[in-house]
Amino acid sequence: MKLIIGNQNYSTWSLRPWLLLSAFELKFNDQLVSLLGAGASARLATFSDAKKVPVLIDEGVAIWDTLAICEYISENYIDGKGWPAEKMQRALARSLTAEMHSSFASIRNEMPMNISARRRVDLSDLAKAEITYIGGIWTKHLDDAFLFGDYGIVDCFFTPVASRFKTYGVELSPLAQAYADRLLAHPAMQKWTAAALLETEILPLAEVGVEV
Repeated sequence: MKLIIGNQNYSTWSLRPWLLLSAFELKFNDQLVSLLGAGASARLATFSDAKKVPVLIDEGVAIWDTLAICEYISENYIDGKGWPAEKMQRALARSLTAEMHSSFASIRNEMPMNISARRRVDLSDLAKAEITYIGGIWTKHLDDAFLFGDYGIVDCFFTPVASRFKTYGVELSPLAQAYADRLLAHPAMQKWTAAALLETEILPLAEVGVEV
């Protein structure tokens, strides 16, 4: 398997399936494609007509979209362990993952992932409401260390949010903060972070806020 990813300091969508593959110790290669500059679209077009990252290439087939990739990995390589075993918890985990996949536009727009930075931004009321809502999700569905028990797709999907919260100094409840800390301390995330900190390319649109 080969996973085509974008800049590790910035690309939230690339991070999610990379975490799943790494957490379950699957054998894969990653290939970074720079998202910077006018040539990015042409570079990405060589891997997928969608011209976006991530793309998983397996058995000669290109699979795109983060959620589709994670579903494919769970179904074909880890016996469905990307989701909780119990059917109702599995349904809830899928609901939360789909919501993370499609929602929270204010957080995405106002707080781009920037692992290497420590910034402060003036957040809109909508972004603040989304932060409160996500904190509530975490505290409600936390089961021991992770959501619904064992580390899985839903945790992979919320990890970039935890990274955003760290970058911009978002205050959370003690329980939500402890979960965010565990996501960022996961060995797979630590490996990704180490690579992100070595990057030198700057994506101007993601460089927001005031340094602290």
